[in-house]
Order: sequence, then C-alpha cells, then structure tokens
Amino acid sequence: MLTALPPSDSLLGNPFSAFAGGFTPWEDDSHDLFSPKPVTSSSGSDQPNRNPEPDPAASVMDERKRRRMMSNRESARRSRMRKQRHLENLRNQLNKCRVENQELNNRLQFILHHCNRVRTENEWLRSQRTLLCQKVSNLTQILIFQQFQPSWTCNTSLMTA
Repeated sequence: MLTALPPSDSLLGNPFSAFAGGFTPWEDDSHDLFSPKPVTSSSGSDQPNRNPEPDPAASVMDERKRRRMMSNRESARRSRMRKQRHLENLRNQLNKCRVENQELNNRLQFILHHCNRVRTENEWLRSQRTLLCQKVSNLTQILIFQQFQPSWTCNTSLMTA
C-alpha cells in the first residue's frame, strides 16, 4: 500500500530545490541555449571583417575559396562552350543528313520513273511479240496448206479481165 509522505521528508529530498529561491532556468542569462544568434554567411563575403587584425589562416582559406570559385566558373564556362560546340556539330550533321536524304529521294524518284518507263516499254514489246508470233503462225499455216495442195495456184488472169 502506498503512503503519502510530506514534501519536506528528508528521505525523498526536494527534487525542486533549484526553484526554492525563486530561480527558474529560463531566467538565467548564463545559459544562451535559446537566445537568438546572428546568422552569418559561410562565404564570408556578406559580412565585413569584424576582426581588425588579419588572420593569416582565414585569408589563406579565403584565397583558396576565391581561386576555387574562379576555377569552377572557368570550368563551367568551358563546359558550356563544349556543349555549344557539340550542339553545333549535331546541327551540322542533321543538315548534312537532310541534304543527303533529299538527294537520295530525288534519285529514288528518278529511278522509279525510269523503272515505270521500262515496264511500260516491256509490256508494249511483249504485246508486239504476241502479234508477231500470231502472224508467223498464220504464215506457217498458209505455207503448209500450199504444200498439200500443189495444184492450187492463184489465177491472176481473172483479175485482169
């Protein structure tokens, strides 16, 4: 069973002894945990140097930082120039491919036109061959018929009368 002990009991001690004199931790000026601090730039270029004496390590770091920044800018500029040259090369290749494509299309149209002309001429020649074969066949039949009937001759005397 739990028993209630008075707060002044020496066994428990006073867990709030710090507050006995009216002291509160948020009123103490020695603890700057929650006090606002000025925000400074990491590059150091926004704030003027508050230290009147030059710090050699800081100036070396600033010089390195400045050189690195300049180097990065130059590298970025070179990269942009490379990209621009690459894009220009790609545009040139595209234009060359378009010209070549147009030339090939023109050649293809010429060849197709020529092919159609040859096909038409070939069809005409085949039809002429068929007609000539028919004429040869007819003449052959006439010659064969004349061989079997030697007495059959053309009577031209009747035509003159």
